[in-house]
Amino acid sequence: VYRVERGGEVTFHGPGQLVVYPLIDLTREPFQQDLHWFLRKVEEVVIQTLQAYGIDGVRDEMNTGVWVDHRKVCAVGLSSSRWITTHGFALNICPDLTYFDTSIILPCGIDGRGVTSIAQILMERGETKLPSVK
Repeated sequence: VYRVERGGEVTFHGPGQLVVYPLIDLTREPFQQDLHWFLRKVEEVVIQTLQAYGIDGVRDEMNTGVWVDHRKVCAVGLSSSRWITTHGFALNICPDLTYFDTSIILPCGIDGRGVTSIAQILMERGETKLPSVK
């Protein structure tokens, strides 16, 4: 476990996730000096990516990230120094979801909500061709 300075309590990064930490200078066009604006743009990229798989991802008014049926499919945690972004997002493609066992950690500090992945959602729909991360 490593302590970092960004919101969200505990998170997990591991096999089966697409972890993206973009380094963006928010003082340059076409960006804005607004971390909430950037957060929403990051979430929108993930929502559009999920649409390519026929998955309807949504934002939550209370919690960051992208959700499918009240389960988090993508964690987002941002920080910046002098308007240069650090940290980013972890999209669950096909991780072992037992890493998110709430008896071990409370993912992103959110109680009562589950975690899912693109592969899990597609399996629940009966699809057999599942994505992977290599």
